[in-house]
Amino acid sequence: MTTITPRVEQPEYTPEVAAATATLYERLRDLVPEPEWRLQAPLIHEILRLKKEIGAVILAHNYQVPQIFYGIADFQGDSLGLAQAAMEVEEATIVFCGVHFMAETAKILNPKKTVLIPDPEAGCSLSESITADDVRLLKQRYPGVPVVTYVNTPAAIKAESDICCTSANARAVVESLGVDRVIFLPDEYLARNVQKETDIEVIAWKGRCIVHEQFTVEELRAYREQFPGLVILAHPECAPDVCDEADFVGSTTGMTRYVDGSNAQRILLVTECSMSDNVQKAHPEKEFVRPCTLCPHMKKITLENTLASLRYRQHEVDVPADIRARAYNALARMLKIGRED
Repeated sequence: MTTITPRVEQPEYTPEVAAATATLYERLRDLVPEPEWRLQAPLIHEILRLKKEIGAVILAHNYQVPQIFYGIADFQGDSLGLAQAAMEVEEATIVFCGVHFMAETAKILNPKKTVLIPDPEAGCSLSESITADDVRLLKQRYPGVPVVTYVNTPAAIKAESDICCTSANARAVVESLGVDRVIFLPDEYLARNVQKETDIEVIAWKGRCIVHEQFTVEELRAYREQFPGLVILAHPECAPDVCDEADFVGSTTGMTRYVDGSNAQRILLVTECSMSDNVQKAHPEKEFVRPCTLCPHMKKITLENTLASLRYRQHEVDVPADIRARAYNALARMLKIGRED
């Protein structure tokens, strides 16, 4: 049976909308042309009104466009940080502007709250690179070897794991287990980057992020030649040689903190390019070089479908109780160690 999703009619750009969104547009003027803003401002205005009316909170991942990141979100950050932030708010409805596994994590940590995602088809090449059956087969092949799973995975994968990790605390999690080797899922490059930092044998899966696998050492060196004084920050989902070429390697939160505390005036963030737009707004004094590698999955989240999700309370994310309980255990074990990002 085909589900017909209700469409939201485009609200009008009225003097009331213009006045209510004027301050925000001043902040985003250099990123959003005025004709485009006249279409987006009414959507932002209506989303803000509606979320207040129904008692909802909006979470936006670092890879969302500035109109979502700054325009409508109550909390911004990485996927796990957002899920944790949702635990501290009183609102019973969460709208997660990110990909599906992120909304699932929010539901795992907030089982009594309603979690909505604007587009349920917003997936992830990395999280879709492995299945629960694959994990079970790995455990049969390597009996007794603990499974460390990156948080960028579906609930069903977390449920088959011993412990989760973030990109920032992966080494600490691996070394906390007191074993000689671990199965590390599903990001091959993150696993190989962890292997460089520890004597523990890391058995990797072949999953990769569609964004981070595109960057090359040759590309980074070309940017250094073109932009003297360039400081390069890379995400650990990039290939090990790309990370070796970078001046700093860290999670999205780690990159943001580095920029906050750095005197560097010319920066390249080797990650999804909307993050550069978002960090740029916090640091207008710095120049950001943008290779602009977009995540097609993140870009499925729009102002239009966010408004529709709120208005019709559609695309609720659910995690079966047995999977949620086991996935929660893997997350909880990680949280006892700390996120370190």
